Amino acid sequence: MSSGFATCPGLFYSTSAEDGILSRIRIPGGILDSIQCRAIADIADHHGGGYVDVTNRANLQVREIHTKINSQVLKHLQDIGLGSSNTAVDHIRNIMTSPTAGIDPQELIDTRPFVQGWDDFIAAYPALSELSAKFSVCFDGGGTVSVSDRLNDITFAAVLIDGSVYLRLYLSVGAKGAPPSDVEILLSPEQCLQILAALADVYLAHLDTTSKRKPRLRELLNTLGYENYLQEVEQRLPFPLVRMRCEECQIPTAKYQHIGIYPQRQQDLFYIGIVLPLGRLDSTQMQGLADLAEKYGSGTLRLTPWQNLLLTDIPQQWVIDVQNQLALLGLDSSITNIKSALVACSGNKGCAASATDTKRHALSLAEYLETRLTLDRPINIHFSGCIKSCAQHTKSDIALLGVSIEVDNRTVEGYHVYVGGGDYNQKFGRELYQYVTFDKLPPLLEQMLKTYKIQRTNPGESFGEFTNRYAIAQLKQLFASPDSNSQTECPTISEMPMKSTVIPLQLSGQKRT
Repeated sequence: MSSGFATCPGLFYSTSAEDGILSRIRIPGGILDSIQCRAIADIADHHGGGYVDVTNRANLQVREIHTKINSQVLKHLQDIGLGSSNTAVDHIRNIMTSPTAGIDPQELIDTRPFVQGWDDFIAAYPALSELSAKFSVCFDGGGTVSVSDRLNDITFAAVLIDGSVYLRLYLSVGAKGAPPSDVEILLSPEQCLQILAALADVYLAHLDTTSKRKPRLRELLNTLGYENYLQEVEQRLPFPLVRMRCEECQIPTAKYQHIGIYPQRQQDLFYIGIVLPLGRLDSTQMQGLADLAEKYGSGTLRLTPWQNLLLTDIPQQWVIDVQNQLALLGLDSSITNIKSALVACSGNKGCAASATDTKRHALSLAEYLETRLTLDRPINIHFSGCIKSCAQHTKSDIALLGVSIEVDNRTVEGYHVYVGGGDYNQKFGRELYQYVTFDKLPPLLEQMLKTYKIQRTNPGESFGEFTNRYAIAQLKQLFASPDSNSQTECPTISEMPMKSTVIPLQLSGQKRT
């Protein structure tokens, strides 16, 4: 059933990586049950490195695979709902929705039926296997935990107009990395999947079958013009497209509002947002989470595009017990955990394109900061080993781009430091420091975060909002000033010219991981 190596990994499409074979399991909407969870843990134990990684699309990756997963095992995974019944579409990107779909007290509409409907549609029509592997779809129900700011080709975001729920259509147009664009089309819930099918059909109609490379939908929209594209879509629909401008319709940007304990829409039930350090779970933790989901909840676990996890449907009287059991698994649900918003790509241990050992550095940084400061809100720190930024495609509070630095005739690993802000053309934000060797990075970030806590205008001001109030020169002066923090001094960051190598975007023979 496996088709060998492919550019985009799937359960039936293996991909070679530095640490072995990589397999990705699509989890539509990020929702899986305890039986599926145990099956994945077994795969990781018997075929991989004994762990899984949650991705920024709420997929699961099994890494370090050195023993072939046979067809009998793959068939079992299909039978329990893991892996598409149509293996030809298994490579298409995971369908995204809020991890709190159906349980968020503030949501306007439960998007789980849309996720299931589109997944069933993809599997039912073999022609859709010709879609780009990066053809990405998102449904946002308008709740507190929003995913509408995630970078997707197509986004449907719920809005309330005159007491009725509609879905606004957003498309990825313009420059690469630009936020989703509201194309001012309003849809009833019943029309949502119909227009999605038409959007896919128009894409296929313009596909150059002689070319090995399939364009992103954004590229096609830019080439044709999105209005021309939508005209072709409308010709395929049994209803006219309703256009309505909405000045108040803005994509939320708040993140990590799912970490902690929250009441569900269902009376006396709670969900617990659990911190997964760098999105990684070992197989023992997976088995333990499956046990907790069955014993205290409904047997359901939910992955998030922030690489964390939810346990849902927990009766109020069992919440403390679950927290205690999580601690025994080495997990917690505290927003003050520095790892709650810590993100890192696979690094040079898993990807040849990476200049640095990002995962090891990220955990070392977290261990250093945990003993020196306490956060009262998540701070998104993003380690990227190269400029592809595979682990996170949206702005972070602090971004660290891996570089190789020549110091005293030896090569050491280091980072360029960026802070949130700027437009989407600045992928990592605004550059603050260059050529910071890793040994100097932890005390530098300690100084930055302590200064932020002291100098912010109010406890609700995010780190990104704080840095955006200052020019880069002002920030450097602020972070270097002893008056900004009496407990520690910022290390001197040398900005004298040094030979530095940033791994280029495209390397011959390298795979995106």
